[in-house]
Amino acid sequence: MTPRLTDLEHMARHAGQILRAGFGQHNQVDYKGTIDPVTEVDRRSEAYILEEIRARFPDHRILSEESGFSSGRDGCQWFVDPLDGTVNFAHGLPIFSVSIAYAEEGEVQLGVVYDPMREECFKAQRGAGAWLNDKPIRVSDTRELLKSVLVTGFPYDIQINPQNNLDHFGDFMLRCQGVRRLGSAALDLCYVAAGRMDGYWEISIDAWDVAAGGLIAGQAGAKVTNIRGGGDYLSPPCTVLAANEHIYPQMMQVMLGKTTG
Repeated sequence: MTPRLTDLEHMARHAGQILRAGFGQHNQVDYKGTIDPVTEVDRRSEAYILEEIRARFPDHRILSEESGFSSGRDGCQWFVDPLDGTVNFAHGLPIFSVSIAYAEEGEVQLGVVYDPMREECFKAQRGAGAWLNDKPIRVSDTRELLKSVLVTGFPYDIQINPQNNLDHFGDFMLRCQGVRRLGSAALDLCYVAAGRMDGYWEISIDAWDVAAGGLIAGQAGAKVTNIRGGGDYLSPPCTVLAANEHIYPQMMQVMLGKTTG
């Protein structure tokens, strides 16, 4: 059985209700690393999504942030981030999302990212385009890096990871209008898709963070690759570069000045 985009949207919206209900409440916060939190709301959202997938598509594989990998039939793979932006959520900052993607034979076919606080549902189907609340979206037409607004993120182990993105951040800050750091990679990519940002990059990320957003950005006209220009940005170690057709080569030129191999 093959899922439909409406299946993903139903799951994302219901999980978003769980997040919205828990936002601003006193939630238990645990840590997977020094500064890598997980809340009880993350777990409730994930439990709901995984239960839905297993009930409807019991033989499919699932890769989810909190539960890891669940084996299943080759060729059918889900990517689930039940709460992308946990640090924001835990601090009462209303910038976070639910991200769900479905892939066949290693290629993402369906993707939904839902922001429950703004009631914005970004979605895409390969070959059919991308939408925000059922209205088609398209990347910006900004043509000069100097006039662009970019968005990025940093790894949770930034204090000890030599690939902590600080050098790239400094380089881009000197070459564009501004760089934002919102705290949800899924929304970062959707904002590129909707033309709110001109480009996004990240050099230490997980597949569940960017699988849905990457498809949405690509279907909205962005070029989406790893930071060396390869099409596979979901195989670890995951890196992503996404931008409109004018900004992408200018960003790649900056990235290649700092990467090797």
